[in-house]
Amino acid sequence: MGKLSSKWMVVVAVLLGSFTMILNNSMLNPAIPKLMEVFDSDAVSTGWVITIFMVTMGMTVPVTGYLGDRFGKKKLYCIGLAIFVLGSVLGSFSWNLSSLIIFRGLQGIGGGIMMPLSMALIFEAFPRNERGMATGVWGIAAMMAPTIGPTVGGILLETTSWHYLFWCNVPIGLLGLWFAFKYLPVTAANKKVHFDLWGFVTVTAGVGAILLALGRMSELTHLLMPLNIGLVFSGVILLISFIQIEKRVDQPLLDLSLFRVPAYTYSVIIAGTTSISLFAGIFLIPLLIQQVYGLSAIMTGLIFLPSALLTGLFMTIGGRILDRKGAGGIVTTGLLILSIGTFALGFLTLETSLLFIFIMMAIRGVGTGFSTMPATTTGMNAIPDRLISRGSAMNNVMRQMSSALGIVFISIYYEVRRGQLVGAISIEEASLKAINEGFIVVGLITALSIPAAYLLEKSSKKELEKAS
Repeated sequence: MGKLSSKWMVVVAVLLGSFTMILNNSMLNPAIPKLMEVFDSDAVSTGWVITIFMVTMGMTVPVTGYLGDRFGKKKLYCIGLAIFVLGSVLGSFSWNLSSLIIFRGLQGIGGGIMMPLSMALIFEAFPRNERGMATGVWGIAAMMAPTIGPTVGGILLETTSWHYLFWCNVPIGLLGLWFAFKYLPVTAANKKVHFDLWGFVTVTAGVGAILLALGRMSELTHLLMPLNIGLVFSGVILLISFIQIEKRVDQPLLDLSLFRVPAYTYSVIIAGTTSISLFAGIFLIPLLIQQVYGLSAIMTGLIFLPSALLTGLFMTIGGRILDRKGAGGIVTTGLLILSIGTFALGFLTLETSLLFIFIMMAIRGVGTGFSTMPATTTGMNAIPDRLISRGSAMNNVMRQMSSALGIVFISIYYEVRRGQLVGAISIEEASLKAINEGFIVVGLITALSIPAAYLLEKSSKKELEKAS
């Protein structure tokens, strides 16, 4: 019983840190108008409060695998969480917008260290046949926090000061730090690993440039700005250079040979697809509830609630099925359900009842729970244990890029399409049509990834047959 308890305390430790980090990031989205007022700044400048976190986190993730191997995963995770808590404390004392952006960047560095190591630590604590349930429980933090964050942030802004958006991280973060020190197993540092300097320079600069450009885009004119075009072009060139460097070095920063493992490759594709679906919904649903139906931010939060709860529930159910019977059918079923729920949200009218939207969001939650973590766990189980840190870092990089790309694509599509329709129909009808079409496009992207789920399950079955 003690052994079982110690394994699950690892999950509790990393869940506390992951949850507070992701929750804080999503809580700040509704705070942008308030921060514009507080610091007397425009929307573009204040938007950097969100953008800088995404950029610094994306630039930190690729090097986390090396640092975890070199200095030990427990030590590095604790450093990452401590950096995030420090950034939160400093953020609450921000005296101008520039200082707030700097401290948010510090939070992003902490988050970039924590996220890949969270999964790596769980994988080290649990045997292969128990990882599905463990990652399902941990995944609740990763999937629920973005959906409830805007509601929590809105309530804090209405009832307290904006400073509490940062202060509320501190007690949970410190509790997570205590659990991490007490319950995370000490992992041996491997002093023989070498730092891939040029790989680090090219991948961090490449990922950073692309995420920076994506963070600056929210309408079509931004897409055509020379600076953004230059950033994307430079980022792509740097990532191509990174791939060439990684093929030649003995100890690559990110081991691209992981993509020779079919199950891992399919799991990364599915992780990217479900991230696009999740963040597209987070962008479109508030517009639907508040701009089209004219309801409050609190009602928006309630609409997200069934999705968040069922995502968490079915992550644990999916993880348990994965541990007992393998991946057969789980991920395919999940993506099919997610596609149906997403497509259904593409046929709303001004007379559609909120109950229908509640039900469809619940269906999306079931699909997300069955597909996301079971797919990631199956893919990670297919790679050697010594590469878990590198595999987790790669998965997080791809998920981060997909999320940013999904938000940019949907936001630009919404703005452009609504602008085209406004002259012919009312603003509410134009907004609803653009939202409907956005959900249909996202539903189509999700449906196109179903074959990858089938191939993932097939590859996983072959691996199990080889092992037995």
